[in-house]
Amino acid sequence: MNMNDIIGKKRDGGKLSQEEIEYIVKGYTEGSIPDYQMSALLMAIYFQKMDKEETFNLTRAMKYSGDVVDLSEIDGIKVDKHSTGGVGDKTTLVVAPLAAACGVPIAKMSGRGLGFTGGTVDKMESIPGFQTSIDADKFMGQVNNIGLSVIGQTGHIAPADKKIYALRDVTATVGNMSLIASSIMSKKLASGSDAIVLDVKCGDGAFMESFEDACILGEMMVEIGNADKKKTIAVITDMNQPLGQAVGNSLEVIEAIDTLKGKGPGDITELSLMLAGIMIYAGNKAESKEQGYLMAQKALESGEALKKLTEFIEGQGGNPEVINDYSLFPQHTCTKQIICNKSGYVSKIAAKAIGLASQHSGAGRATKEDTIDLSAGIYLYKKVGDKVSSGDILAEIYGNDVEKVARSEEEAERAFIISESAPTKEKLIKKIII
Repeated sequence: MNMNDIIGKKRDGGKLSQEEIEYIVKGYTEGSIPDYQMSALLMAIYFQKMDKEETFNLTRAMKYSGDVVDLSEIDGIKVDKHSTGGVGDKTTLVVAPLAAACGVPIAKMSGRGLGFTGGTVDKMESIPGFQTSIDADKFMGQVNNIGLSVIGQTGHIAPADKKIYALRDVTATVGNMSLIASSIMSKKLASGSDAIVLDVKCGDGAFMESFEDACILGEMMVEIGNADKKKTIAVITDMNQPLGQAVGNSLEVIEAIDTLKGKGPGDITELSLMLAGIMIYAGNKAESKEQGYLMAQKALESGEALKKLTEFIEGQGGNPEVINDYSLFPQHTCTKQIICNKSGYVSKIAAKAIGLASQHSGAGRATKEDTIDLSAGIYLYKKVGDKVSSGDILAEIYGNDVEKVARSEEEAERAFIISESAPTKEKLIKKIII
């Protein structure tokens, strides 16, 4: 098999066979295919696209490029949840305890944040003592004992994807649907769960800005998951403003705890109950999504989900006292307020701008080597549709570096648009794809 011939075939619109795709993925992962040839192929794929069969074969080849986790020691139908990334998206910390409290085993591997979207692992590490790296026996034992464990993703999961994505990032070939879908799903399929619920964000603060593109991606990923015999459901959700009020690691954990106490923002609560309900249904603990929603709601109102979060924190070495004492979280020393300069209504909060402002306050990374400030971030006192008066506090910026906080304040201030009339609110949950 010759890589030059394969590049020419795809350049001219040809269909790559399963054997050719496996040859490409294996060769590039092992280093026998150089970057310049893989770059040429990625550009050919970007323009000529891949059909469903090619996309599925690429996903499978990347899935099997490294370890495929065996979760058979865990009883029941394991359900995973993945978000395509959003600003203020702390739903895993709410959804996982809700689903686990309803009998769904959650054995989840999550990533760190890079850029303006936060990572679940970073958020969990703001809990004093919390361990995101535990051995396989403890991981699976905890799921069997309390129904829930979330750890950092191992580097041996889909290594081909890691290498190919790094090349896509510097060759302007990120935005191809087949490459995006196979990147996400290769990792999810290798992670071992029996069912997958995908939260596909669309809007200003999401990778997929248009609803139409988000639907295409969602449908493609559901087809890939189902073809691999994993029950897969996608939920298309709005990301035209930050989710909830807190953006930043410890701030988001606190908001997740508040949500499980029944005191969280309406959008976080609504989305978490919906996602948890779908996970409960996917795990065969409910006969419908609607019944799953009601079960999740009951787990929230009874306090069972909060109890499950406490057990989860304690099981992974974290201090469970954080549930009631937020002063145990990392503390900031610098604060800046964004003050409204006219009366009216909040008509827009640019999610991406808030995400970048949070990153620049110290809460996020520009490179994987950057150290983050777990106390840093932004708290939004107003959301889209809220009536405001001149002098109201729109948001507060937190951190431990005066210059970073000042830069973040300037950026976050530009994210708010105040208008004379109330805007039409976007629907939070736009579509469910089964």
